[in-house]
Amino acid sequence: MALKDQITEDMKTAMRAKDSARLGTIRLLQAAMKQKEVDERITLDDAAVIAIVDKLVKQRKDSIEAFQKAARQDLVDQEQAELLVLQAYLPARLSADEVAAEVKTIVTELGAELGRVVGPGDMGKVMGAVKQKLAGKADMGQVSAAVKAALAG
Repeated sequence: MALKDQITEDMKTAMRAKDSARLGTIRLLQAAMKQKEVDERITLDDAAVIAIVDKLVKQRKDSIEAFQKAARQDLVDQEQAELLVLQAYLPARLSADEVAAEVKTIVTELGAELGRVVGPGDMGKVMGAVKQKLAGKADMGQVSAAVKAALAG
């Protein structure tokens, strides 16, 4: 079943169960998906849906951090509940070691393609290749740090 269909089924289940918190989060996700489809006149595939979920997860994490600084525990709890619902739609994340190994492999492959040693000046090329391969599978902040470490050493 496609991820988009799974989200629709989960919304129906939340409606039947009268789970308003889960239903609200799923509707928010569906609204973001629909907006993307309308704006770009496309039909979303699983990779595009994962990118949207990833973006919403990042927004929730940033909001939680801001609300904690403002001592608004009620809003922190709400954002954390939404975060849990959204994270259920993301694929399993890679560990730091797995990310470092993938980055190292990509740097080696890119060096072979270019016919030279890949250095810090090639950060953009490496990040482009890594983003394509690890989209949705790893936190991009963690990936960026791994790429910098691989290019520096």
